[in-house]
This record gives sequence, C-alpha cells and structure tokens, in this order.
Amino acid sequence: MTNRNLSRLVRLLALPSLLLGASALLRAEEPVQAKPDARKAEFAASLPTEQAVLTAAPHVPPPIQRDHPARVVVNLEVREVVKRLADGVDYTFWTFGGEVPGLFIRVREGDLVEFHLSNHPTSKLPHNIDLHAVTGPGGGAASSFTAPGHSSVFSFQAINPGLYVYHCATAPVPVHVAAGMYGLILVEPRGGLPAVNKEYYVMQGEFYTAGAYGETGLQTFDMPKALDERPPYVVFNGSVGSMVGDKAITANVGETVRLFVGNGGPNLISSFHVIGEIFDRVYGEGGTIANQDNVQTTLVPAGGAAMVEFRVEVPGTYILVDHSLIRAFNKGALGMLKVNGEPDAIVYSGKEVDEVYLGDQSEAGSDAARREEALRAEREEVIAANPRIAEIDTEIQMERGKRIYFSSCFACHGQDGNGIPAVFPPLAKSDYLMADKDRAIKVVIKGLTGPVTVNGTTYNNAMPPQDLNDEQVADVLTFVMNSFGNTDGVVTPADVKRVRTAN
Repeated sequence: MTNRNLSRLVRLLALPSLLLGASALLRAEEPVQAKPDARKAEFAASLPTEQAVLTAAPHVPPPIQRDHPARVVVNLEVREVVKRLADGVDYTFWTFGGEVPGLFIRVREGDLVEFHLSNHPTSKLPHNIDLHAVTGPGGGAASSFTAPGHSSVFSFQAINPGLYVYHCATAPVPVHVAAGMYGLILVEPRGGLPAVNKEYYVMQGEFYTAGAYGETGLQTFDMPKALDERPPYVVFNGSVGSMVGDKAITANVGETVRLFVGNGGPNLISSFHVIGEIFDRVYGEGGTIANQDNVQTTLVPAGGAAMVEFRVEVPGTYILVDHSLIRAFNKGALGMLKVNGEPDAIVYSGKEVDEVYLGDQSEAGSDAARREEALRAEREEVIAANPRIAEIDTEIQMERGKRIYFSSCFACHGQDGNGIPAVFPPLAKSDYLMADKDRAIKVVIKGLTGPVTVNGTTYNNAMPPQDLNDEQVADVLTFVMNSFGNTDGVVTPADVKRVRTAN
C-alpha cells in the first residue's frame, strides 16, 4: 500500500465516525472550546512556571528536585517522517517530536501541565494526544485535535503519580498508533522515586509492513496484517538495533538501574525480560508501589507500562528481549545493556557467550552490515569500468548472507558451521552441501526430514523450511558455500526462483 493510498484509507476509515457520530466515545471526543475559568487562572498564577525537559529514548529527563507543584509547559510537535526501521528498510513514521517512541515527559504529582501540541505544516493528517495520565474525557484527545499547520493548547493537573502511556487517538486510532504515535509520561510522586544510578527509556511497538522482515526499501503499512495481528517487526525504541552495539545503554558494576518500560502496541502484550538479570523490584502496570521483588519477566500490556529496577553485580552484556522469543530473534525486539567493572567470580564465574542470543544484531552481524555498506560504496567507485564489479557483488551477497546465517541458521549449524555432533550436520566442508546446488536450495525453502549422510556420518533429524525470499535464500547459500572451508558456490535469486517454481 502506498503512502497516498494509506492516507486515503485513513480518511475512509475515519469518515463513518465523522459523518455518523458512530459511537458515544467519538461524540465525547468532539472538540469543545474551553471557557476561561477564574479559579484555574488564579491557581496557575500562584505557581512558578518552568519548561518541561523532553528527551528521546533511551534517555530520560533528570529527576525533579523541587518539593512543590509548578506550572509546567510542554511543547510537543507532531511530525510525519521517513526513518530507518532496519538496515536497508525505511518506513513512514508518524511521531511525537520526530521520534519513535515519542519524547519522554516528566512532571511531578500536583503540577499543572500546560500542553501545547503542534502539527507540522507538512503533515497529511490531523492528530491529537491521549495521555493516560490525564483525568478527563479522552485523556486530552478532545482538546488536542489539531490540523496540519495548527497548534492546540489544553491543561491538566497531574493528580495521579505513575508511569503512563500517551498516544494519538485520532480515528482510526490503531493506524495512528501502528505508525509510531506513542510515548511515555512520568508523574513523579510528591516525594520522588527512590534514588538510582541510571534511568533509561525503553518502549516496545510493532510495525505492520507490506514486505517481510528484512525486505529492503521503503515499506508501507499493511492493513490485513494489522487486522490479523501479524507484524513483521516488533522492536524496542522504534527500529531494529536501536539499542545494540555502540547504541547500547550502559551502567557500572554496583549501580542500580531503573528502566521505564512502555508498550505502544497497538496489539501485542510484551513479556519483558533482561537475560542475565533479575528485577529486584517491579512497579507493575506503571504504578508507584513496587508490587513484586525478584522477578524474571514482567508483562507489559499494549497501552501500558512498568518500572523495573535492578543492581548490576558483574560486568558483561545483558540482552533485553520480549521473551516471546520469535519477536526477539526474528522480528527485532532486542536491546543491550553493557555493564563495565571488575568481575566477581563468586557471583558469576562462567564466560559470556552473548553472540548466541544476538542473531543478526550480533557483533558478527553488525560487522557484516557495516561491511555490506562499505562494499556498496566501493562498488559505486569502480562501477564505471572495472572487472572487479562482479567480485564485489558476490562479496556483498556474502555479507548479506552472513547476517541471515547468524539470524536463522547458526543455532543448529554453529557459528563455525560445524553443526552439533550426532544432531545437526555440519555445513563446514560439507560434501552434501556442495554436491548439488539445487538440492541445497530445496532444503532451505522446503525443509528436510529423515536420514541424510554428510561427510560419511548419517544424521536423522528435521530442518523446517525457512521463511526467506528468493534473494535471502541466494544470499545465505552463497555465504555458506564460500565459508567454513567451502569454496566456489554462488546462488542467484534466479536459481532460487527456478527451483521454487519447479517444486
């Protein structure tokens, strides 16, 4: 679906509500011009005024130090922007503050929040904001419905402390949320939260792209997938790899970390987990009372939030995941917390093997992505009249295939291609692999069940078919046929298409 068609779909879906006033809910959200209120004006005048500090994930505004309420002015701009969803994949996001998730807002219990919502003139649609921290109809949505090129102002008192989701509530609401229109607002209790050393902002969301996971280019929204709740992408902080490698969040041994965890949805519940850590305290559903200690995984509902705190005891890389693990390893819901400091062999003596859990976001995968980009740049330089072009194309294909291998294949066949003795056959120096290219393609796209002899050893297990397109199958097979001691195997997308058609 093109962006133009998406805009048309949005308008068509919104039309019945606008024409018919189809539900009491939508009637309740019709904009109403507020009348001047002397009591509120007097209250506002009695308070000191300050500008809210807004931050993009994973950063969080500093804790509020004052011990009295204030009139806090929030300026937030809606922008519709094309941004990276994954390596080689772009998406048209609708954003609060140009970011997904939207900018983090931090106020204090009792504050009078004056909210200015502006919709950039380049936007194609009206938007509004429903803050779950608001006590009032629509959570502010009715008062903040804003056309492109306009601004709206409303205010609310932050009565209830807690961590709350905000999102666009313009019809059709799920489409706006699925475009990335969500974020978190923290209302600190009057006495503040317990002091910690580090605070970070992590928010999960899913994206329903027309193309499959990893399919390159500008992807568009797919309504049938959204209706079926089948997102190709489930990610933290708006994109695959937003919190890995040099973008990982950090801490030092002995520090206590607090994560403000939100879930924009629009559909899936998150099973939030940090591999290698136990949450010392969990403030379930964004409340201000720690309702459980020593928690391994906490549920975060769509449109909900939680705060988790834990002290880091030993150095290393800790992996943040949605423990619905397909989402982590195959759809992008994965981040990293890097902890520096001295080891404590009593607490933990084993070596870390975090590559096992990282898929195509592992160091090897990241290296492969960087190498692919470098090779693309090199190709542009020599493309005029250099016979090495063909060789570079193969190397690009190799690097793409390497990323797929470390995402989909290495768990059974190993990082070195040697498989698992007596369980999964090796790909390294594999006579079976190299003897028949078409057979290798068929195994990848159709799977393989039953006995097979590789390098003189018989294996009897099952390999499921891989959900890869023709280009991805060609890339990963070219990689394994030129790695692990194998040489001279090149598979093209045309080869895969031919075999797929014949079978």
